[in-house]
Amino acid sequence: MPATPAWPPKSAPRLFVPGPLTEGAYVPLEGGQAHYLGKVMRVAPGDAVILCDDQTGEWLARVAEAGKRDVLLTVESRLREREGVPDFWLCAALTKKAAFDLVLEKATELGVAALQPVLTRRCVADKLNPERARTIMTEAAEQCARTALPTLEGPANLEALLRDWPEGRRLYFADEEGGMPAAAAFAAHAGPAALLVGPEGGFDDAERAAIRAHPAAQAITLGPRILRAETAAIAGTALWMGTRGDWG
Repeated sequence: MPATPAWPPKSAPRLFVPGPLTEGAYVPLEGGQAHYLGKVMRVAPGDAVILCDDQTGEWLARVAEAGKRDVLLTVESRLREREGVPDFWLCAALTKKAAFDLVLEKATELGVAALQPVLTRRCVADKLNPERARTIMTEAAEQCARTALPTLEGPANLEALLRDWPEGRRLYFADEEGGMPAAAAFAAHAGPAALLVGPEGGFDDAERAAIRAHPAAQAITLGPRILRAETAAIAGTALWMGTRGDWG
């Protein structure tokens, strides 16, 4: 006897939409999301769509109407509560667009709670398009089945970041000149944490001294090789998630 297929199917499209969602609600979609469902996924009335609102969790919806420029969905039932998110921030210096796009995408997939772009003296970029950045993060969350979106802060100067650092949050400083092995440092501290990673050219001597002098800072090393800025951000985040995050 053939097995009963899972419902909703794993291939059902996933979208983040404004909330809060409730059972029986109608969700009209236009623009890019309607184009994605209608033209790319070719949905038809009755097809399943998974919706998340970053507030109440994950919901099963069905296509009620599928037009050329808009799609109407009906919310049926909640599938999952909004996930708990480890209290981990990634503070990454701005880099070239392609490299920072990768950081936005992978940090979202890895489960960060917040992403803080940082401006340093050696940054080759000094601006971030917040709408584009949020689109990258939202699409990454949809693809990896997150039910919560990371917070995206506006770019902050390193000096201001250190001055306004919240009490009680450990600041792990990925220093290419050395520090405590990252895995051991992460394992030794339970509680809110953040990882600070520099730009392509690294931190200058004055910045490094200011970070190391901060009472919340812990200099760490991510191994014997010099990593690209985007690699360090991704590797450090993955190591923290495996040591103190929700990968256990």
